[in-house]
Amino acid sequence: MAKVYHSEIFGLRETKYDWLNNHSITNVKWNKLESNSEFYLFIPQDQTLQKVYQAFTKITEIFPINSVGIVTARDALTIGWSEDEIWKRVQNFAILEKELARQTYQLGKDARDWKVEFAQRDLKESGLDKNHLTEILYRPFDVRYTYYTGKSRGFHCMPRGNVMKHLLEENIGLIFHKREELQIPYSHFLITDKIIEHGGLSSKTTCYLAPLYLYPETDKKDLFSEHETGEKKPNIKPELFEELKKNFWESIPSGKKDVTPEEIFFYIYAVLYSNKYRKKYAEFLKIDFPRVPFTKDYKLFIQLGKLGKQLADLHFLKLKEFDKTISKFPIDGNNKVEKPKYENERVWINKEQYFDGIKEEVWQYQIGGYQVCQKWLKDRKKRTLTLDEIKTYCKIVTSLSKTIDLQIEIDKYFEEVEKTV
Repeated sequence: MAKVYHSEIFGLRETKYDWLNNHSITNVKWNKLESNSEFYLFIPQDQTLQKVYQAFTKITEIFPINSVGIVTARDALTIGWSEDEIWKRVQNFAILEKELARQTYQLGKDARDWKVEFAQRDLKESGLDKNHLTEILYRPFDVRYTYYTGKSRGFHCMPRGNVMKHLLEENIGLIFHKREELQIPYSHFLITDKIIEHGGLSSKTTCYLAPLYLYPETDKKDLFSEHETGEKKPNIKPELFEELKKNFWESIPSGKKDVTPEEIFFYIYAVLYSNKYRKKYAEFLKIDFPRVPFTKDYKLFIQLGKLGKQLADLHFLKLKEFDKTISKFPIDGNNKVEKPKYENERVWINKEQYFDGIKEEVWQYQIGGYQVCQKWLKDRKKRTLTLDEIKTYCKIVTSLSKTIDLQIEIDKYFEEVEKTV
């Protein structure tokens, strides 16, 4: 087997040139690398830590049914700010002559898997039915609207119907990444109860979605055993339930047969929001799907699950605490977003109006590759904020502030998780 050696030098370009002029392959101090499957990376890694991490369960093994988010191929056409806007656009686009539709909506040349003709045909075959209108999570906390048929190479290029159909029902799902090129603190996780766009958490790499529950369809019963046909089924590998039941059998309260899918989901969500977990395993999180350590301590499992549920409530912006948000929008005006600017705990949307009470750490807070408070407003540049949007932004600020506090509490418990895996 080939041996791999590594060396590196940091500094200015001139320093590196000088170093290269005075060294050759024979007089460099090389470090031998221990390359391991499955990636065989040509960089030094903490082998001991890697073995610990590899023993955790990969997220795609926990949730077997998952896929990348929807690829529309034409966001400007397929994504709207309101249900009414996308409905009017769909009706108009469907009846226009092909080249006029291309020109009207500035669609450019057709691609292999998205063509004006395909998109119009899909809309017509769907019956132009308002029941196809649905919310879509476009960016963190940024809910928009689309017309969803689930047909590939149609109105959406790749609608990922085998997974997204489960989010058209009452459900929740975990958004995560396989890898991330950006050298930033790893924070590529979010919860959703809606279908998602593939760039939901980063403009650099595609995000994935795993629904908690799977709903049956008459033409796809192979996903369900006979006795489960007609009922939703947890999208969690059965072996995990058995493993947890075995680990917790002495601690589970009498009358409670098993842990629930929700308890598992929210435990995972809490772990993934531990800053200590993210920092410790950062180099591995950036190259593959995340892995989750499961504690053998039932009380710790339940406590972290409760914190994960609190996080979920925060990220759905549904807590009663939002009746009193941290941020306010105190100045009347035209509500038009010009160039968002942060200054002294205020986020100015124009020269006269601002959101106040926003701490620096909240303004800087990132989910995936996006600085949330900035991104949400930046995407609304030149738009006039509605009253609902103003309320939503105040809720986002409150959510992120409380998320930061909750992550500190989660970290205290995560230290115990690693001792009880």
